[in-house]
Amino acid sequence: MSKRLMAFSAFTIILLTVLCGISAAAYDDEGMDTLSFTSEEKDYIYSHKSLRVGYVQDRIPVSFSNDNGEADGISRYIFDRVSKLSGLNFEYVALPTNDVTYDYLLSEKIDLITSVEFNSENQKARGILISKPYLSSHKVIIARENFEFKLDEGYSVAISTGSQTLKKVLSNMFPNFVLKDYDSINACFDAVNAGEADMMIQNQYVAEYWLSNPKNEKLKVIPVVGLDDMLCFSAMVGLDKNQGPTHEDGEILISILNKTIDNISEDELGSYIIQGVMENQYKYTLSDFLTRYRYTIMILGITFIVIIILAVMIIRQRIRITESRADSKAKGQFLSTMSHEIRTPLNGLIGLNHLMHQKLEDKEKMEEYLEQSSMISKYLLSLVNDILDSSKLENEKMELVHQTLNIKTLLETVSAVERSAMDDKKLNFTVHGEMTNPHIIGDETRIQQVLLNLLDNARKFTNEGGNVELFIKQELIDNDKVLTTVVVSDNGRGMSDEFQKKIFDVFSQENVTVSKGNQGTGLGLYISRRLARLMGGDLTCVSKKDEGSIFTFTFVAETSEPFEKPEQHFVAPDRKHSRVLVAEDNEINGEILLELLRYEGFEVDVAENGKKALEMFSDSATGTYGVILMDLLMPEMNGFEAAKAIRALHRPDAKAVRIIACTANSFSEERDKALACGMDDFIAKPVDVEELLEKIYK
Repeated sequence: MSKRLMAFSAFTIILLTVLCGISAAAYDDEGMDTLSFTSEEKDYIYSHKSLRVGYVQDRIPVSFSNDNGEADGISRYIFDRVSKLSGLNFEYVALPTNDVTYDYLLSEKIDLITSVEFNSENQKARGILISKPYLSSHKVIIARENFEFKLDEGYSVAISTGSQTLKKVLSNMFPNFVLKDYDSINACFDAVNAGEADMMIQNQYVAEYWLSNPKNEKLKVIPVVGLDDMLCFSAMVGLDKNQGPTHEDGEILISILNKTIDNISEDELGSYIIQGVMENQYKYTLSDFLTRYRYTIMILGITFIVIIILAVMIIRQRIRITESRADSKAKGQFLSTMSHEIRTPLNGLIGLNHLMHQKLEDKEKMEEYLEQSSMISKYLLSLVNDILDSSKLENEKMELVHQTLNIKTLLETVSAVERSAMDDKKLNFTVHGEMTNPHIIGDETRIQQVLLNLLDNARKFTNEGGNVELFIKQELIDNDKVLTTVVVSDNGRGMSDEFQKKIFDVFSQENVTVSKGNQGTGLGLYISRRLARLMGGDLTCVSKKDEGSIFTFTFVAETSEPFEKPEQHFVAPDRKHSRVLVAEDNEINGEILLELLRYEGFEVDVAENGKKALEMFSDSATGTYGVILMDLLMPEMNGFEAAKAIRALHRPDAKAVRIIACTANSFSEERDKALACGMDDFIAKPVDVEELLEKIYK
């Protein structure tokens, strides 16, 4: 990726991070009365049923005509908001891409223009009155990669004919510049690429869009200090009393617009910017592909003509390219679905965050919002876990744990977990069957994962008062192997015949949304079937719409001798004499762990990296710290190195202190590496408080 694309990607990420608490849907229409319009302004609004608004149509994503020929972009979103706030009705008219004259605007009966630059030239221009800025950004220089900008040089600058006020501003600021007119923004980019102009100056959002075009891949961005790009609305006024609207009407209209602009918050404005940037990114065309790979295509064509024997090699290459494109399409579909699955609960979290800020004094509401936030957070965590599982299964890296287990005890545990939720929904939940060989060797966690997924689905999609049944049976298929069959049935909503054909595909969901209370990742059944087949069995389904569903889960396991699982007893340490050292480079995560542990009665110290943790442990008196929570990826010294160094210290507690790896990387490779470096245990982020305390007490 080129430097200028990396720079703009970084900018977009920063923008999204700063504004991540924004949700445009959280705003209600305030209405005219809340804006304190004067009687003259109200009369103007009521007397003007519709105003014609001219918009620039080639500045994506700020202002442009979409595929349907309609006004679109950040300016349109803001102007629609202005319409709702003021009560004015707008008819949008596309303006020519070249210089627009005053006479043209009068002849077309244009009342307002969007995306007008707020500068001294427009402020003193005759025939228009301008509003306050509604959108502030920056202008940037776009030039070839080898270009070095020096302030006093006389560079040639490409200017689109639709930006004549910018031309006047640049002439005043940089008198050495030679300004060249071009018909459009695209023509300006072509001029810079061809060397006809040294550079061009453009709005940062517009520049980001055009730099995604492959033909501009050799161009770079240079920030311009002191040249902000503030956009406003301009109202047409007559040059004399007999021509067009009067100054008085224009001043009233501008006053109305200014009041509505003042009423649009920075958060709301930020949401429009995000929407405009994210929804209007550059779309690659066949021409772009040919431009980027033109030399490769030429070489292949010449080679094909000259040496016929290479035709076979070229055909094979084409097949590989086709497969690659199919793979890319699948990845694109995956990312699109993932975006939806993540954005939907995130939108809920953002909205709840906004509501909590408004209801800080309402304890009942705060408890309700916190409970809802917790539910959404758990859903997001389950989504991450499902993604990791599906990735391991897809790449054949999922390894089953073979251990002795009691399938009867496992079934009792699963039933107990589900019983409360079934009772809450007033479902008749029954478990029965016969287990001839309850003691087997298998992966207890994965078997439980499949069973919980099937029971969760049955509960979600069965109406209150319905029936959910789990039946189990076993069959000895060899001297030392047993086939276990588990059938989960319900009399719920069932599925259509069409959906049953793809129920085990990735992200398959039938008319289900988070808002309906039936949220799911769409990965559960896909993962469950892959796990069943990995265990030598299968997962199948029979369903009928509005009558219910029957899922049959089978797996093969070796039989085992009966065993008794030893009970584990965890004794809480004396918290008055227990001190915990938290090694965490993320300030927020460190603060959260600090508060959680202090609330539980522990004394806590925080080190910002592994090196600091080593120093604090080394400088402490023997036995000061009983537990160290060690992040793995930290600057200066990572968690692996710090754990090794602590274990190597020549002091009695260096070997005895309990070191627990605490990291967002939950892969088994990281777990094994942490244990090999001398750590005692491992907990994945986000941290489950009860699990963390259990590991500390262990």
